[in-house]
Parts: sequence; structure tokens; C-alpha cells
Amino acid sequence: MRGRGLALIMLMLCLAWPAAQADVLETLGERAQRLAESPWQAPATLEAPALAALNYDAHRQIRFRPERALWRGESDFQVQFLHAGFLFGQPIQVFEWVDGRRRPIAFDPGLFRYDDDAARLSPEQRAAGGFSGLRLHYPLNRANDGDEFLVFQGASYFRLVGRGQRYGLSARGLAVDTTRLGSEEFPVFTEFHLQRPAPEDRHVNLYALLEGPSVTGAYAFRVQTTEPITVDVEARLFARRDLTGLGIAPLTSMYTHGDLAGPIEADFRPRVHDSEGLLVRTRAEEWIWRPLTRPEAPRVSAFLDAAPSAFGLMQRTRGFADYLDQEARYDLRPGLWVEPGQGDWGAGRVVLLELPTPDETHDNIVAFWAPDSPMAAGESRRFSYRLTPRWEPPPGHDLARVVRTRSGPSKVPGQSAPAPPDQRRFVVDFKGGALDRLEGSLPVRAHLELHQGQWVEPPQVRPLPEGGWRATFVVAARAEAPADMRLQLRLHDQVLTETWQYLWQGPEDA
Repeated sequence: MRGRGLALIMLMLCLAWPAAQADVLETLGERAQRLAESPWQAPATLEAPALAALNYDAHRQIRFRPERALWRGESDFQVQFLHAGFLFGQPIQVFEWVDGRRRPIAFDPGLFRYDDDAARLSPEQRAAGGFSGLRLHYPLNRANDGDEFLVFQGASYFRLVGRGQRYGLSARGLAVDTTRLGSEEFPVFTEFHLQRPAPEDRHVNLYALLEGPSVTGAYAFRVQTTEPITVDVEARLFARRDLTGLGIAPLTSMYTHGDLAGPIEADFRPRVHDSEGLLVRTRAEEWIWRPLTRPEAPRVSAFLDAAPSAFGLMQRTRGFADYLDQEARYDLRPGLWVEPGQGDWGAGRVVLLELPTPDETHDNIVAFWAPDSPMAAGESRRFSYRLTPRWEPPPGHDLARVVRTRSGPSKVPGQSAPAPPDQRRFVVDFKGGALDRLEGSLPVRAHLELHQGQWVEPPQVRPLPEGGWRATFVVAARAEAPADMRLQLRLHDQVLTETWQYLWQGPEDA
């Protein structure tokens, strides 16, 4: 009996050790390293076929009971859980850390309501379920009312909003071989560890274990609810094999139509997109704006740098009248800004992948940082960065911004001859910064670089009646390569605007 008691005390001390050192991440990192040294085993899937067979609507009819939320009544933070089923067939494990000890949070069908079509599930089928994710609530918008603002569900995906915003684009823990179409790997967060906050805390710490065929990882998420909302991410990665297609701080979004792409079919909405452009701040303090489009074929763009400074997928157009969608409210969807911290970032590039899409239910935009140096089997790396959901431009962006990009045939009204299909007229409007204070008579000029194309009409710059300035030009694409364009407005040698950058593929982009 004495020996058994001693063993129990030793076990409790072992469980308490990580929290006593305030380092759950260190413990998960050691586990991730051990996993990377062993053969890959796919995570367990649901044992109940009835849950896997649920359609989208039936799965949504399984609703968490808010009164059963973790930390309810103990903190302003609350955690609600998401039910496995439909496309989310890999249950996760969840643990809570309190006073240096870890306790598992077991799945219980009593935590959920099974309404409408979901009510047909038998008690046995319900009991065979599990958690597929979790969502964090906090009174962001209304006192004493927990607003959902962060959700983890599916592979390593998570979404984040700030005050007054609606869910739009997603972040991911890691991207692997994303530009190798058809061969992308999706590592999975298989465990979540939640550190109970103190009643007065305005931040909360979450941790996750990442598992995949090629890589494992341990993640820490420090969620801060002061203005602005931020999530500080620290990742420790361990390679199972040589990796050349690593994507750090990946963002995933959707763009079907807007300034540069018409609707797929007749649509009363002028715009449908979660994001409308990629914004990059380089180490040289250049701000680059790359408007998004819906291409006819997959398109990859890269923005090289000695190390990342910051980047994000942004939503700039904010008027309801610009979208006219009362349900989706694309005008309330945030941009997501990535600011690297410490770690093995090194030289590399911000990669933008644009894909064709049949409709708005399919994400078709991905952006991430791709290191130049491959990650060798057995190697470990650390990365840290901050994610901020934003309405407005990031701090420090004081230049005039691109507010509109349009393109069309090169011909002008009244011209009888058809426009050559290999030519395109571009109209780029800038507004803000010092540009708004300039008189229209000043010699504002366009500085435009063109690669793999040729000029048909050089750029003309004029002030706009509504404020701001417009640059108009016509280019021709070559058959062997797209026209790669970079545009700034300048007054003498002073740069007035961010850099507009775009790839025109030629007639297939018309």
C-alpha cells in the first residue's frame, strides 16, 4: 500500500511538472519530437457511420448547450465545443490545465442538443461521437454576453474576428506542398490544451499538438482581447522527411468576383469575396498591394525578401452598397495581418496562390511565407508571429492606397475596330496620404515597371473628381509569359503611393 501511494505521488508530480514550469509548450514540443521520430499513424476517425453521413444542414442542427460552456461563471472567457460529423470525422482530444495539473475533458453527448434531422441519431450513435473543434467566447461587443471570436475546426484551420466583425478568411497552423496541386498535405491539430484564465484576465493561452505524415509540431496561442484583438502564435516544428514546400503562417480566403473578375453567373451582388488583395510590407519598407482575382487556371505569385516583415490578406472595400449581401455581410469581414517575431524565418518569399472556383463556398486564395532553405528530416525549427484581424491599414502605412483596380478592352468609345485580344487597358485609382493634399496642377507621374510585356499606351495620371488620382495605361501580353506590372505614383522623387502589382496572363484573363 505504501509503495502504491508513493507511485501515485510520483505520477502526480510528473503531471504537475509542466505547469509548475509554466511551459505546456515545452511538454508538447517533446511529444511532437518523439512522434516525428516514429512512423506516421493517421488519427482515429469516427466509428459511427451515421455521424459521418450527416449532411451540412443536419450537422449544424447539433448545437452546443451554452449553459455547459467551460469556465462559464468563472471567467469572462468561455469555451464551447463542436461536434464531430459531416466533413469533420477526426475527433480531437481536449485537456484543461489548472494549478499545474492536466485533466481530460471527455466527450459527452449531454453537452449538445440534437435538433430536427439530427434528432434521428440514436443514443448509441450520439455516444460514439467526439469533439471536432472548439470556439472561444468573450464579451467583445456587449457586456456580460460572450461573443464567439475564435474557432478551431478541421485540420489546422482556425478563424478569428475582432469587435463588430464577421467570420471570413481562415488561418492555418501550417501549409505543406500547397502549390503542388493535388499533392498538398494537411497536418491536423489532434490535441488542444486549455489553460484556465484567472477571473480578471483579458488574455487566455491555448496549446495544440500538430500531426502529419511529413511534420509534427507544438503550438502556443496567446489570445489577447484588448484593442486590437491579437493572437500571438509560437510554433515548434519537427520534420519527418525532407521538406521543400513548407508554408508558415498560411492564410486561406475566397474571391469569386469584384473589380477584376465578373460574376461566375448572373448575380445581383457587385462583389463576393472574403479578401480583395494581398498586402506585403518588405524589409526595405516598401508596401505592395496585389489585387486578387479568380483566374481561369491556377496562378502562383511570389514576393522575395531577405526575411519577412509583414503580410496579410485584406478586405478594403467597406460599404454595404458595394456588396449588397444582407446575409453574408462581406463588408464586415476582416483582413488578417501577419507580423513575424522570433524564429528561423530566414530568406524566402510571400507566396500567393489563386485558384479557379465554381462558387463562393470554395476557398480559392492562399498566402503564406515560404522559406528558401529546405527543412531536412530530423530537423526542428521555431517560428513566432502575431495575427491581428483588421478593419483598416496596419500601423505605419501612411502612403496613398489602391482603392480600385479595373481593366477592360483597350479600345475607346467610338472606335470601330475590335480591340486586339492580347491588349488590355488598366485603370488604377489611388487615394489617401499626401496624395489627397496635392493640387491637380502638380506634375504627379506614374512610375511603372513592366516585365514580360510591352507598352501600347504609356500611363496617364489625372486627379479624380471624388478625390484621389487615377493612372490609366494599356499593355500587351506576350504569348510565352504574363505581363508583370508594378506601379507607383510619384511627385518628382517622392513616392506618394504603395506599389500596385499585378500579373496579366493575356486573353484568357479578359
